[in-house]
Amino acid sequence: MIDWMKYRYLYFSISSIVIIAGLFGLFQWGLNLGVDFKGGTIAEYKFSKSISTESISGNINKDIIDVNSIQETGKNTYLFRLPPLSSDQRQKVKEILLGIDDKAEELRFETVGPSIGPELVKKTIFALLISAGGILFWVAYQFKSIKFGVSAVLAMFHDSLVLIGLFSLLGHFFGAEVDFLFVTALLTILSFSVHDTIVVYDRIRETQKKTGEDLVDITNHALTQTMVRSLNNSMTIVFMLIALVLLGGTTIKWFAVALLIGTVSGTYSSPFVAVPILITWDQLEKKYKK
Repeated sequence: MIDWMKYRYLYFSISSIVIIAGLFGLFQWGLNLGVDFKGGTIAEYKFSKSISTESISGNINKDIIDVNSIQETGKNTYLFRLPPLSSDQRQKVKEILLGIDDKAEELRFETVGPSIGPELVKKTIFALLISAGGILFWVAYQFKSIKFGVSAVLAMFHDSLVLIGLFSLLGHFFGAEVDFLFVTALLTILSFSVHDTIVVYDRIRETQKKTGEDLVDITNHALTQTMVRSLNNSMTIVFMLIALVLLGGTTIKWFAVALLIGTVSGTYSSPFVAVPILITWDQLEKKYKK
């Protein structure tokens, strides 16, 4: 049997390095907010032929007008999300697109405000805190110990910090934007993280009832029994997300990247963050009682 908990401080060190790097990027450069957060321009054009979204984006970016995203909405019809444009910039974009296809037709052009305002962000944070509290007390009730609940919630926040921190670095170096799809990915990953943690906890509880061994030995047994299952489950998701990142196009690329980061982090945090926190807490508690 592998002594997984022997290396728990190594697991904590790896998590700390990733989180500190992400927090540095977050405080240094912040998040690269998309149209959904800061508003911008939405333009829809119809072309006479199918064209590459990468070539359109490259041509517009040459004129220092950053394209947030390009989405194909119909046959040879494309929706552009851009920063707020002046009338001169609008005309410049139109000229660029006519240069690509002289039959290009403007179907829609409008400037929109942010879809996600400060009030909505505040409500989302409150909702996350309430749900985290609910998860904490429910897991603590089911496993008859507050240690299980707190450890699961800390692992959940670990995955949130990893994803947000890494996206600040990706935003600075590769232009990754935070939009509605990023928020969706973040919420999805939180549920995935807790689900995987509960599977490990449940095996610990079952083994504890049968053997009554020391918690460290029980945990090592539980991790050995669930590790292959967790990896197989996660790898099927990882392969699908890698395919989306490589072949899914610009519209969902960063959404797939966010899910990929969250899946890897969630798979790691269940056995190597939530469980080590539980073991460390249990040992400190025993020392304090002595």
